[in-house]
Amino acid sequence: MAVYTHLGAEVLADLIGQYDVGKLVSAKGIAEGVSNSNWLIETTGVDGTGARFILTMYERRIDVRELPFFLGLLDHLAAKHCPVPATIHDRAGNAYRDLDGKSVALIEFLPGVSIDEPTPQQAHAVGQALAQIHTASEDFSATRANDLRPADWGKLFEQCGDDAIAAINPDLLAAIQSHLPTLIDDWPEHLPKGTIHADLFPDNVLMLNDTVSGLIDFYFACSDIAAYDLAVTHAAWCFSDDGTQFHSDISKGLIGGYLSSRSLTPAEQEALPILAKGAAMRFIATRTFDWIDTPDTALVARKDPMAFVRRLNHYDALGQNAFHIPDQTANG
Repeated sequence: MAVYTHLGAEVLADLIGQYDVGKLVSAKGIAEGVSNSNWLIETTGVDGTGARFILTMYERRIDVRELPFFLGLLDHLAAKHCPVPATIHDRAGNAYRDLDGKSVALIEFLPGVSIDEPTPQQAHAVGQALAQIHTASEDFSATRANDLRPADWGKLFEQCGDDAIAAINPDLLAAIQSHLPTLIDDWPEHLPKGTIHADLFPDNVLMLNDTVSGLIDFYFACSDIAAYDLAVTHAAWCFSDDGTQFHSDISKGLIGGYLSSRSLTPAEQEALPILAKGAAMRFIATRTFDWIDTPDTALVARKDPMAFVRRLNHYDALGQNAFHIPDQTANG
């Protein structure tokens, strides 16, 4: 369970009492997630009809100095009616509070479930929602550098070492050595940039039937190439989990949904294959590092980097045919 810190009933009640959300009724630890402690909070609500929230305690991998960016982005997007959870501010107006030396934030609870096997209609809705946050964040003034760019992937691989990488799978090392230099040299820095989610996997999307009810977990959000975010989402949604199967119908739905709300420039369209290979390499890098860095005794299931090597190989073989860009795109 992703609850690293125990909070007693009195501590939780006092904490919730700092917000205008009613009195605490219950707090249940949430098993999902690996970096932070999370609780589902139920309160009486301000009108006595009950309300739900998510309480997050930031434990690792997040620099608390960046919380104003993450939480400010949520508030900015929520104010523009994007399907994201707004931050609940305390009575003093703070978006987060300090509790025993750790930062905590109370976030709006959104209904919905994550989809394991999306339909083309659901993929269309996800693409449209992604384009919506790209457009809505154009006037978001805060910025955050992406700390997982091509040069950073190389640094992670250097920390792992060739022998350790080859021990996972010889094909893994071969794919890195074959593709990483080109990705670093040819990365399309000239493309339009903005605020991106950078990690929009299916478990970070909540859906009610074919409608996106929530985009969550913005803790990799940063300022970078907008079309790269589409490529990351494409790699996350359009393949079987192990990367062996490419789902062209999901790709058509995702790209079509995105283009229904935001057009891609010719340069962005042309760059999609290298951006998608880069998206695959980004997750190869982090999965490889985590695989090697995780002790055998840890109660954590390692994620196989080869699943993204297979995605990279699909993109290398398919090129532009992976993306199903129509001749005429909608300009939202």
